Amino acid sequence: MNKRIMALVLIGAMMLTGVGCGATDDSNEAPAVDSGEEAAAEDTEQTDTQQETVEEPEAEQADAEPNDTEQTEDGTGEITVLELNMEKRTVDEGVDTTAIEFVENMKIGWNLGNTFDAYSDDNRADEMSYESYWCGVKTTKEMIDAIKAAGFETIRMPVSWHNHVSDDGSYTISEAWLNRVQEVVDYAMDNDMYVIINIHHDNSTKYMYPSQEYMEQSKAYVKAIWTQVAERFADYDEHLIMEALNEPRLVGTDYEWWIDLNNQDCVEAVQCINELNQLFVDTVRASGGNNANRYLLVPGYDASLMGATNEYFVLPQDTEGNLNKILVEVHGYTPYNFALQAPGESGSTDQWSKDSASSISEINSMLDTLYEKYVKNGTGVLMDEFGARDKNGNIQARTDFATYYIAAARARGITCCWWDNNIFAGDGERFGIFDRAQCRIVCPELVEGMIKYSE
Repeated sequence: MNKRIMALVLIGAMMLTGVGCGATDDSNEAPAVDSGEEAAAEDTEQTDTQQETVEEPEAEQADAEPNDTEQTEDGTGEITVLELNMEKRTVDEGVDTTAIEFVENMKIGWNLGNTFDAYSDDNRADEMSYESYWCGVKTTKEMIDAIKAAGFETIRMPVSWHNHVSDDGSYTISEAWLNRVQEVVDYAMDNDMYVIINIHHDNSTKYMYPSQEYMEQSKAYVKAIWTQVAERFADYDEHLIMEALNEPRLVGTDYEWWIDLNNQDCVEAVQCINELNQLFVDTVRASGGNNANRYLLVPGYDASLMGATNEYFVLPQDTEGNLNKILVEVHGYTPYNFALQAPGESGSTDQWSKDSASSISEINSMLDTLYEKYVKNGTGVLMDEFGARDKNGNIQARTDFATYYIAAARARGITCCWWDNNIFAGDGERFGIFDRAQCRIVCPELVEGMIKYSE
């Protein structure tokens, strides 16, 4: 029995025996949906060429019963996994491949989304309730064990800090919150998994904002957070990756989700992000321990493809001896009209096919651009958010998409992390593939396809 089949059997056994792993939130509030910075707008990327107005969806129960009646196009209910043959790309001769090999060892990742990244502008009285505020479930070791058993080797743990810091200007992180973050990191470390932690939903004029007007404050915040987090995790080995910022952008402007390099505000924002990325690297490296040479992850503007490949974006300078230890972070909900755009909007589709040029061209173009600029020259790339939301039960199309995406990315030396917000029902962004309360993979063939081509 191979590893993939064993994983599916284990998850099936959990379902049959009624094994659960979720301590659901005992509050009566419906969790909010992760949908972006101010006013919980989307925690996802718009395409670089299309500006969208993002509206806040209504809060919904994240642990609602998943839809188990999804059908294939022929109505049989049998979901199949694509058979693909992707030619492996090579790096340039003489290029050090250590970083590429490190990224490839991460294989396939899963986001613990809508969890430690949850926040509230009203600052909830019980700060520990944020963990289940949006997702409805508190994280348990059994959940992380199940994710490992399903075949995932990497967990990304988005973390918002601003509801958990002092208001005296020092931004001292609550000991209870930092302890809890560490506890869940340890769940993954106990499984010999890679873990990514970051600064997530702190992009606002009160904390971090990439413009010269707010740079003094932004630098103080970023340095304070990473000084404390780096110190806490200094002794962890290279399985822990620190990610500077999530989707840094000009929140609340016309350029929040796309970048116009003819606009001086956008150029300035890119340059500010460069400065903040450099500060992040300098702060972590100076903290000593294993932080002196661990792999670090940095984004461009809104973590988009253009944000990481435009002429103004530069990678931070690393300390002597750290060759290619800076990894590039990109988010890719591509093609947008299938992966992210809401059903019912003009142009939105629930169809995807590997035989359709419109389905695969954006994926291939994005991955080729990253391969040519970074991977083949020795710089590692993580697509640490990607996915396709459920639209009308289109599980076969989503399975085909995810399978192709992973196969194409891995052929180019790129590792991807599925965005999972534990949402399965309602009108919001249904990216859930793992029902945390029941410890079960809701879309086993989708996961099977990703694992199959992540090896």
